[in-house]
Amino acid sequence: MASSITENLLLVTDSYKVTHHLQYPPNTTAVYSYFESRGGKFPCTVFFGLQYIIKRWLTGQVVTKEKIKEAKEVYHLHFSNDYFNEDGWNYILEHHNGCLPVRIRAVPEGSVIPFKNVLFTVENTDPKCFWLTNYLETLLVQAWYPMTVATNSRYQKEIIAKYLHETADNLDSLPFKLHDFGFRGSTSVESAGIGGAGHLVNFKGTDTIAAICAARKFYACNIAGFSIPAAEHSTITTWGREGEREAFSNMLNNFPSGAVSIVSDSYDIWNACENVLGQQLKSLIENRNGTLVVRPDSGEPAEVVVKVNVYKQPVTDLGKKSKKGRLTLEYSDGQYKTVEEGKGDPKKDVFVTVFENGKLLKDYTFDEVRANAEIDLLKTA
Repeated sequence: MASSITENLLLVTDSYKVTHHLQYPPNTTAVYSYFESRGGKFPCTVFFGLQYIIKRWLTGQVVTKEKIKEAKEVYHLHFSNDYFNEDGWNYILEHHNGCLPVRIRAVPEGSVIPFKNVLFTVENTDPKCFWLTNYLETLLVQAWYPMTVATNSRYQKEIIAKYLHETADNLDSLPFKLHDFGFRGSTSVESAGIGGAGHLVNFKGTDTIAAICAARKFYACNIAGFSIPAAEHSTITTWGREGEREAFSNMLNNFPSGAVSIVSDSYDIWNACENVLGQQLKSLIENRNGTLVVRPDSGEPAEVVVKVNVYKQPVTDLGKKSKKGRLTLEYSDGQYKTVEEGKGDPKKDVFVTVFENGKLLKDYTFDEVRANAEIDLLKTA
């Protein structure tokens, strides 16, 4: 899922950051930055997606003469001036073989962390490259997208699990209770893969193939999600209104075993359920070796589904107040706490160094991420 826009890391930043190497105080040697969730709809955040960014953009030799030349040309045209830090990038190429002298430490992927706690930190490891830390911010902030999807998905999983626990014999079917059809609504194949993988942290049902590919390539998961044969309106309506029964029976006969999903609101869902499926095709359905999913694709779900019995510190924003100094995230007595100014206890720190000087130091598998993100109801089951 390579980008078709640019493969040049030097161009993957905000324009103004290109000029920042000229703005730091004289004799600056280190810049240490951190990322946190300041809060939102949910009290906790599922940490996921940083490993994708590291593997995709930061690992190994990412600075070359060709990339420096391209960036110099683009930024000269962009600013109508030579603000680009050509000497700094050449230094990285010559002294670090094009690998980034940066250290990233982070909580384990899949961790569920209360908001306003540090999630990962970034710092330069070469004093001459102090400007590099925040040059990478634009790219690293993109971790918010997979984290947002994974967080929303996990809270939905808790709701589904609660009612499934109250109404079903067991929770075995929970991984397939929320299915992802987000591919068509994504802004790109890449965003579908990243966001879809965030959903797969919590569930195993998906029609977003890009998400499966993302989990395979970046999280060592052979197959993270599954799907079933399913009808869409075009495969039903091409039989005509009078041929709806034949369209349904065609689905049942072509897929005689396993789960199969039939969209049933092409004309009249009440007739489709009560007469076509409930009477005319009843024996065919009962003789199948598998579950039939009757899919109502329109109307108010709460009504339709039930009716058919189917299944820093700016003064303007105190929320942006920055934490001070070096940070650790400690876990003690069932609580996470961010400790500031280097006063933390290393023995309690849950941070892991995941990237340093061009090398990925911790490679999470999708199974590890899923285990870290699991909801409490299943952890105690």
